[in-house]
Amino acid sequence: MIRLTKIFTFETAHALWGYDGKCKNVHGHSYKLYVTIKGNPIDDIHNSKNGMVMDFGDLKVIVNELIVDPFDHAILLNSNSEHKRLGDTLIKEGHKVIFTDYQPTCENMLSDFALKIQSRLPQGIILAKLKLYETETSYGEWIKEDQ
Repeated sequence: MIRLTKIFTFETAHALWGYDGKCKNVHGHSYKLYVTIKGNPIDDIHNSKNGMVMDFGDLKVIVNELIVDPFDHAILLNSNSEHKRLGDTLIKEGHKVIFTDYQPTCENMLSDFALKIQSRLPQGIILAKLKLYETETSYGEWIKEDQ
């Protein structure tokens, strides 16, 4: 069993409804997402992916489509809060808004990302770990074994 990790970056703004600190205000982060998969390398000399667990390029396509492209330069807001009105107004003004059914914290984003990525991985490939840096010194982790 081999683990592979690919790193992705994206810029996203969010606000935490009802929070008692600065993060109640709309603010942005330069997120860094580490995606770790595991599996057995292909052992078939006739397969163009021989020796690989998964082509890094294939993983890049999946994560870019599900996470990076939608979330990059978007504003993430909880649709179950008063931020729904703010988001609707921003959309009318041409802004990119993503409504979630959860408080858009690093922790909840990790759970959301894990579900999305797992659903698209090829058979035999396991999402082992996600690490999401919200700032240079703060990150959260989702680890398969903990689920």
